[in-house]
Amino acid sequence: MQILNDPRADGEERLAALAEYIAVHPELTTAITGSGEINNHIHTIYSFSPYTPVMAALKARQAGLEAAGSVDHDSLAAAGELTAACARLGMGGCCGFEIRASFKKDADGNEGPFASRKINNPDSTGLLYMTVQGVPSTAYQKTADFLRPIQKARLQRTQRMTNNANILLRDEGLRAINFDPDIKDQSQAEKGGEITERHLMAAVAKILVEKFGKGSGLCRGLAKHFDIHAAPKTEALLGDASNPHYLYDLLGVLKTGFLSRIFIQPDENECIRARDAVDFALSIGAIPAYAYLGDVGESPTGDKKAEKFEDDYLGELMEEIKRTGFKAVTYMPPRNTPEQLQNIQRYCADFGFMEISGVDINSSRQGFNCPEVLSASCRHLVDTTWALIAHEQLAAIDKRWGLFDTDNTTMPLSKRLAKYAELGKALDLRHPGASAFDLVRKILEFKS
Repeated sequence: MQILNDPRADGEERLAALAEYIAVHPELTTAITGSGEINNHIHTIYSFSPYTPVMAALKARQAGLEAAGSVDHDSLAAAGELTAACARLGMGGCCGFEIRASFKKDADGNEGPFASRKINNPDSTGLLYMTVQGVPSTAYQKTADFLRPIQKARLQRTQRMTNNANILLRDEGLRAINFDPDIKDQSQAEKGGEITERHLMAAVAKILVEKFGKGSGLCRGLAKHFDIHAAPKTEALLGDASNPHYLYDLLGVLKTGFLSRIFIQPDENECIRARDAVDFALSIGAIPAYAYLGDVGESPTGDKKAEKFEDDYLGELMEEIKRTGFKAVTYMPPRNTPEQLQNIQRYCADFGFMEISGVDINSSRQGFNCPEVLSASCRHLVDTTWALIAHEQLAAIDKRWGLFDTDNTTMPLSKRLAKYAELGKALDLRHPGASAFDLVRKILEFKS
């Protein structure tokens, strides 16, 4: 069992361990008869998460999910392992990645109306989070090549932020961060993963625990040395030295109270033009999606403060998103109010965007279930996930079979999504690649 979630093992070793695990757990070989839940926005160790791709798939299966997908920051390294693990578990599997891109200029290259606005990025104005979903397996290497300079730029910025952190730490009599052993070696950077701000905050957390221990002493240390005061609920969690989620609870506090003091804004090497990212996604047969955040009240993961984002100008933003070439909007139902969900769904219908959903899993405290997608207002997100799964398999055979291929766009989006959802559910989930060839004939039938 241990190797399933061992970040030091390679993907093939973990998949072999999964096969052994399934052999002694025959219940995992039976058809899933769960609720129909899906989650296709699971982070793994290739960005920052307590889960390897294999373990993420197994956790999803044990939670009764029928489909799961990985979305890592600036990395697609989990894709092959995650989708293979899903297949062995009889689940639908898909993959994508998440990046920050610049929206400081409009689709025509002129200074844009969003350059000085917070869009969906709590740390920056004029920059947005977006995902590239449904990446076909034939494009994995091209995607790795595309992401490599972004990863390099982010690594260099993280090194500079580490220097800033060390000034604060030394001023308070704490030891400095040693970048390679404390940050780089704790990541999957050598295997195609990304180093994120969470890796840096984890290094700070380790030093704080070394100095103050776990429990109330750490909260006093944060307050005395850094004037960081956790909310009462979080302070109680940090006051419990036996808390199994201690690191992730502490990271939430540090992201809001420490990171802002050392943060360096990313440049255009790290956050490329949104138009360029969209063009790349379409060139490999993937689906570029804008990640709707919406004004934030209380953050479920404790790492976002209450703040206003794109809701006040959402219509104007959606117009520019459409002009830039985005094909989808991705959002997370548990994070939004019913009014926000109704609003973004209306805009998706008006502008012809595919709706993609999932909940970003990056903490051991989070469960894998997302019952909100089964509500009447969100149930269609289950079908769009199966459409995404079919798209990914079919686009790997030929980009012409992708959801947004030029020939397909003559058909109304709603009809396309319904047909592709039907195709996704018809896949042999244990052998999705092989069975996808049988679906091409069905595509030809409904396109004719």
